[in-house]
Amino acid sequence: MIIKSSEFIISAVGKKQYPEEGLPEIALAGRSNVGKSSLINKVINRKNLARTSSKPGKTQTLNFYLINQEFYFVDFPGYGFAKVSNEVKEQWSQFIEEYLSQREVLKGVIHIIDVRHPPTNDDCMMYEWLTHYQIPTLVVATKADKISRGNWQKHLKEIKKKMKISSNQPVVLFSAETGQGLEEIHQWVEQMVQG
Repeated sequence: MIIKSSEFIISAVGKKQYPEEGLPEIALAGRSNVGKSSLINKVINRKNLARTSSKPGKTQTLNFYLINQEFYFVDFPGYGFAKVSNEVKEQWSQFIEEYLSQREVLKGVIHIIDVRHPPTNDDCMMYEWLTHYQIPTLVVATKADKISRGNWQKHLKEIKKKMKISSNQPVVLFSAETGQGLEEIHQWVEQMVQG
């Protein structure tokens, strides 16, 4: 997949604000600080189209990025330890659930996990939810450059076991630093968008 263009279009908190031209959408979900923005920037080959932040919980809306004038990446608010009120978290879960269960142009979700840590209960619930709704999902384990190569399989095994990922479901090891896993993500996105 060759990225020719990418632009931020809109931050939305409900379906009245979603783009309406009917292009395919790929959503990105993961807990706060898992490296979603870094992954988006690497995948679309831009330095900082998606804002990275050291402060968890920065993304508080669904952010739509138009790629190649052909499809959208939709960046979700990070779940987990973002320092926001329960009221705000409740709003997030409502519009995320509404989006995931009702958005007809949604083609798949890239579910991002930090390879260095065991999956959280939130990670497991999100994966369970995606499986329940039969949404095509690519699990991406980020920050692969932060642990030694010898430990990769051990960490991946733990992720698969805790999240109950079936053995035929691939988990892509990814590093925004080295670009590892980029090709697999590109291939999957292309397949979903064109499928």
